Amino acid sequence: MSQKFDVVVIGAGPGGYVAAIKAAQLGLTTACIEKYTDAEGKQALGGTCLNVGCIPSKALLDSSWKYKEAKESFNVHGISTGEVKMDVAAMVGRKAGIVKNLTGGVATLFKANGVTSIQGHGKLLAGKKVEVTKPDGSVEIIEAENVILAPGSRPIDIPPAPVDQNVIVDSTGALEFQTVPKRLGVIGAGVIGLELGSVWSRLGSEVVVLEALDTFLMAADTAVSKEALKTLTKQGLDIKLGARVTGSKVNGNEVVVNYTDANGEQTITFDKLIVAVGRRPVTTDLLASDSGVTLDERGFVHVDDHCATTVPGVFAIGDVVRGMMLAHKASEEGIMVVERIKGHKAQMNYDLIPSVIYTHPEIAWVGKTEQALKADGV
Repeated sequence: MSQKFDVVVIGAGPGGYVAAIKAAQLGLTTACIEKYTDAEGKQALGGTCLNVGCIPSKALLDSSWKYKEAKESFNVHGISTGEVKMDVAAMVGRKAGIVKNLTGGVATLFKANGVTSIQGHGKLLAGKKVEVTKPDGSVEIIEAENVILAPGSRPIDIPPAPVDQNVIVDSTGALEFQTVPKRLGVIGAGVIGLELGSVWSRLGSEVVVLEALDTFLMAADTAVSKEALKTLTKQGLDIKLGARVTGSKVNGNEVVVNYTDANGEQTITFDKLIVAVGRRPVTTDLLASDSGVTLDERGFVHVDDHCATTVPGVFAIGDVVRGMMLAHKASEEGIMVVERIKGHKAQMNYDLIPSVIYTHPEIAWVGKTEQALKADGV
């Protein structure tokens, strides 16, 4: 006989694990399915954010800033040191330790709140049944009164720069460099590109950021983005706007990148190249053809303002639905959905979700920008 739960959550990222814990706290029998594993093959809760996103990148940002301060600013405070050196392997090791503690903390919270954690790939079938494919290949069917889809997102690949996780890497690979690359290229001047570029620039890399758009940080207020561009350039990031990458070729331990800008065809060589052009929702093998849940034209799960899908009792939250791909947005959606499952009239104000880029200084905004208000005639 298959197991039955009030709530089954697919995905244990910031949206999924928060939803699962909240559901259990409200007295609902809850299961959370997660297929992601760590280097040892053990289930790793926390999704992209805790494992290969927000948390590890902030750990490296913290370490790299401390190094930069020790090297360049301590003397202002009257602090004298010997030669300051960076042990990259130790820095990456500290990051791994932080990740392990936090993902283990989610497992502890699941146990403390009575959430059943299931390792495997979850797929929504018709009638709110969930098929779980276990690591050993066995399949289990779970029944649910309510299903919350929270599978998250993955980095977008681009044909001109295929990722090999060696010379050309995505955001995950950029967290695992064991030495500081002398010449580092970053495709994309978004949140991820600027944060990772800042980390390695502080440690000594010559960083060039190639951004296809002519406008820097279009989502931010114009005055803020202009000041940010000026500050980051002063810190050593060579940010090239209107630079569209057209191809790349790996030659041994370096990569030659071709791009076009206002001056025509250009070529530049790097020791490492980070592809950070955005993320896309993970929907591969998430929905059976007869599940009833539909995707929009961009591949996101179609939901209403309360994250309800086209199937009663099935919801979707986080990076797999419309809106900004932010951990705190996913968490709040998870709480809202669970509250509504319990019959409460919870809702979210999407205009009040803050955005942050953890450069130095940090860049943050909330609500509509001045240019958006002017465009709306406000």
